[in-house]
Amino acid sequence: MSDAMIRVPAEVRDRLAVIAESRGTSIRSLVQEFAESTLTEEERRERAERTRAYLAEHFGVEVSDEESAAMGARLREAFARQQDAAA
Repeated sequence: MSDAMIRVPAEVRDRLAVIAESRGTSIRSLVQEFAESTLTEEERRERAERTRAYLAEHFGVEVSDEESAAMGARLREAFARQQDAAA
């Protein structure tokens, strides 16, 4: 594996350093963890389609695009409330 340099503003670097230190890891490991655990838009779509197919096959539940979008919005709102409460 070859290393690459990623340029970010100093305040971003400093924040990453604080987060990494609080987790007992390095910025490098933190960025690697993020890259490995964050899905791309295409990966999210594929996962959603597999989930819909599973629900239909095993539970007889058909989830519409509208229902999926509404549930996504509810989850984002709940996550935002949780973040606000933690701040």
